[in-house]
Amino acid sequence: MITFIPTPIGNPQDITIRAMKLFEKATLFLCEDTRQTKRLLRLLEERFDMAYPDAEFYSFNEHNGKERLDALGTTFKESKVVYVSDAGMPVISDPGQLLVAYAQENDLEYDVLPGASAVTTVYAASGFEEGKFLFYAFLPHKGKERTSALAEAMNNGYNTVLYESPHRLEKLLEEIALLDEERELFLAKEVSKKYQHYYRGSVKEIIEQFKELTIRGEWVVVIRAKKSIEKSLSFTEVLQLDLPPKPKAKLLAKLSDRSVKEWYETLIKN
Repeated sequence: MITFIPTPIGNPQDITIRAMKLFEKATLFLCEDTRQTKRLLRLLEERFDMAYPDAEFYSFNEHNGKERLDALGTTFKESKVVYVSDAGMPVISDPGQLLVAYAQENDLEYDVLPGASAVTTVYAASGFEEGKFLFYAFLPHKGKERTSALAEAMNNGYNTVLYESPHRLEKLLEEIALLDEERELFLAKEVSKKYQHYYRGSVKEIIEQFKELTIRGEWVVVIRAKKSIEKSLSFTEVLQLDLPPKPKAKLLAKLSDRSVKEWYETLIKN
């Protein structure tokens, strides 16, 4: 049995009772960073009387994941396996998806516990009323890939959530300002930790605020979708338009897999 267990994104009190019970029983830990996981387990042992597990610990990341599966995969059926990332929800923006795919391909029982996620926590805090959003994780660090990814995030029509490191946050804000200095943003610093702070405003306003701020810690950025005044006609609305058959057929062909000729013949028969 493999269990994917979320860990606190900041405050250790966010751990669940169910997670601690599974930690105690685990015999094999696969961790994004074994040092970080062992530090968390010791903290839970000291503060919440959790029994430190008698288990083996292995790193599992994007560099060694396939190698680990080759070496340890045959032991998974007989082991109580736990996978954890350094913080937050496993598999989301981390290499745990390799392990999920392996479990599915090899008919291994697995479970994913609900828990802390910076993505949903910060989106809820943003106050943006739209219920739909896209998650882009970290943008590429530089070059055309970064420029293209940011342009897509700015113009996809949805509120978009990004992760950003402190040494690139100022660069990100400047890049957004070049595209649209009035775009509304919501930023969260060090979510659920001692120095958590929220910022909301246009990118121009936030850049001004940050002139007096030392940028530290991990950041989550929500880019609000650009409000469009364009209106697209639906298929039904096009059918109802009072137009001659030829231009109407051209519009309907663009909205369907039928040719202009087929639509024209259909329209002149009706």
